[in-house]
Amino acid sequence: MGKRIRRVICVFLLAFLTVMSFSGCEKESAKADSSAEKESDKIQIGMCFDSFVIERWQRDRDIFVSTAKELGAEVNVQNANGDPAQQKQQIDYFIKKGMDVIVIITIDSEEILESVEKAREAGIKVIAYDRPIAGADADLYISFDNEKVGEMMGNALMKKGLSSGKVLMLCGSPTDYNVPMVESGFGKVMEENKILVLDVFHADGWRAELAGDYIYEHMDLVEQADAIMCGNDDLASKVVHALSEKRLAGKKLVVGQDADLEACQRIVEGTQLMTVYKPIEKLAQKAAQSAVRLAKGEKLMEEELSVYDNDGKEIPYLKIEPVSVTADNIDEVIIKSGFHLKEDVYLNVPGKMPK
Repeated sequence: MGKRIRRVICVFLLAFLTVMSFSGCEKESAKADSSAEKESDKIQIGMCFDSFVIERWQRDRDIFVSTAKELGAEVNVQNANGDPAQQKQQIDYFIKKGMDVIVIITIDSEEILESVEKAREAGIKVIAYDRPIAGADADLYISFDNEKVGEMMGNALMKKGLSSGKVLMLCGSPTDYNVPMVESGFGKVMEENKILVLDVFHADGWRAELAGDYIYEHMDLVEQADAIMCGNDDLASKVVHALSEKRLAGKKLVVGQDADLEACQRIVEGTQLMTVYKPIEKLAQKAAQSAVRLAKGEKLMEEELSVYDNDGKEIPYLKIEPVSVTADNIDEVIIKSGFHLKEDVYLNVPGKMPK
């Protein structure tokens, strides 16, 4: 009799545990389904970078992703490594994935134009980040005031006493539509002050080594020039290196933009006159906030917007103001803002480091 009772109890316990096991599985399954549902409800943003060769792009990425995450969005970052065809493939991939917004740092507008149009036809919002997408009807173009960047470069040279001088312009990629804006601003200052532009050169794909090669191959013009305008600080790095080998560093006025660490070091060393600081944190945060608003179908902050004429298409344009940086204000603008550390900026000239 005792054996039978034990068997009944065992059977009962086994049945009870089996039921509880299935119940637990159902709960776990329900939790997984709920988690997946919450995940799919998140705003999905695709971000296509030109490359990470230029120092600042990694900062843009980190700030954009962090801000978007705080706003409840997920960001899928792709790096085209400077290849326009690869960037087109990445945009097509984002379209297939059904992204809510695609943010593009354009390499070549012509290469991606068709894909951008497909994205918009699919109801995906498109943001042209830092560089316009020529011919595309984007939902937003967000960048710095690029014409003002060029003006700042020119005005820094004039303030340093370039009057009646000669200048070389070593500009960025001809497929980057910010480049003509910077050139226009710089050229206007040169024309107003009757400065002779000896030559204008464009570095394909923003390849800095091409700017260095130009210096070696055109020493006749370099020796005539009083100043060299560089499209960004990366180009300026190779230019100053080449000038150093020719014992001309510090004798030719060099200007650039982006406030790269090495450029700030050159400014305090005396081999680069100025750079243009572009508050990347503000740009990336505003872009992430705008992306989330567009994904939700909300209006952008109209009071902050102007209009960019993109081949007859009026694109909402959010401009961020740049800041001219020289040895006179580098501590205030760069160091106090935390953009670069004081000990890093003054690494090669510790004797000049402010207390």
